[in-house]
Amino acid sequence: MAAASRWTPVAGVLLLLLLLLSLAANPSRAATPARSSIAVFQLQGDVYPTGHYYVTMNIGNPAKPYFLDVDTGSDLTWLQCDAPCRSCNKVPHPLYRPTANSLVPCANALCTALHSGQGSNNKCPSPKQCDYQIKYTDSASSQGVLINDNFSLPMRSSNIRPGLTFGCGYDQQVGKNGAVQAATDGMLGLGRGSVSLVSQLKQQGITKNVLGHCLSTNGGGFLFFGDDIVPTSRVTWVPMANTSGNYYSPGSGTLYFDRRSLGVKPMEVVFDSGSTYTYFTAQPYQAVVSALKGGLSKSLKQVSDPSLPLCWKGQKAFKSVFDVKKEFKSLFLSFASAKNAVMEIPPENYLIVTKNENVCLGILDGAAAKLSFNVIGDITMQDQMVIYDNEKSQLGWARGACTRSAKSILSSFP
Repeated sequence: MAAASRWTPVAGVLLLLLLLLSLAANPSRAATPARSSIAVFQLQGDVYPTGHYYVTMNIGNPAKPYFLDVDTGSDLTWLQCDAPCRSCNKVPHPLYRPTANSLVPCANALCTALHSGQGSNNKCPSPKQCDYQIKYTDSASSQGVLINDNFSLPMRSSNIRPGLTFGCGYDQQVGKNGAVQAATDGMLGLGRGSVSLVSQLKQQGITKNVLGHCLSTNGGGFLFFGDDIVPTSRVTWVPMANTSGNYYSPGSGTLYFDRRSLGVKPMEVVFDSGSTYTYFTAQPYQAVVSALKGGLSKSLKQVSDPSLPLCWKGQKAFKSVFDVKKEFKSLFLSFASAKNAVMEIPPENYLIVTKNENVCLGILDGAAAKLSFNVIGDITMQDQMVIYDNEKSQLGWARGACTRSAKSILSSFP
């Protein structure tokens, strides 16, 4: 969802109401660093038709479940919040309700980082709270205040419950108030900034600042914090490049189609699990479309489908991408920042089959989305472990099945 985002402080109009909330005695938020250094979560969702992958996070005391959209393209985790809510969507679970003493003050280091990370020198309207406003490239937004509460994390031997800082969103701009049914309760921000959950876990000595995900084409998959299950071989590693938005980027890559250069200049690439599809800027997008069309047989006819802009139908209805895979060729991205660093993008990593039994291109025109860089989204990251190693400032990927359960992964450790 969030290929790009920005934060700016906004007026804290609901401070008094938040301070009047006294729903329960606030539990101690001290977390004892765990000897176990990995947390693993089961993922749900898919590229099509759900449109995203999400995790169940248990938050509060007593802990209650919330569905969070997994987003490596932004830093801030937030929940739609009854503070009370000014503008919220219908969500899968009852709105999160903060306690009176859960507010994060303006002087808190994470508040400072949240604001200064976007070049803003504005002060908080009140020293007692930290206001935020985040906007995404698809025009969705969340406005609220930072709070701190316990997250229940499934570790090897037991769950731990560290206190973590996140957003209590009381104003979400997605349609009219309550008119849009949201598939999740909020966002799990896993970007490179210090307010990111995985950065906070590192600061508390709970896990290393490493995360990864494995998204299955069959739906579901797993997400992990820490480096214990990172493979020691078969991983393609590239150094993280510095980008203007501080995104996870392997740097510039040269694009090939069926191992032939498409003749476009090297393209800056960003990995973003919050984006369902992959986006290429104008020149590489047009080059890919031309190459694909030039290689198709006459048995495929271009058709209109509400799911995506470019689709084809065959002489027989398609049930899966594998019914039509032979008609398409693999794409390749070759990164100059590391030796032999190539990401293969086979047809199943850029095509979907819709409910209308057409096959559609899951690489979209970034220019239409007003993107200035290229985004590798969920569709292209499926069926491979993608690793974001902030400790060593490197990104990695290794192809493999993503069907293992979180419980079986944790049980494989002594």
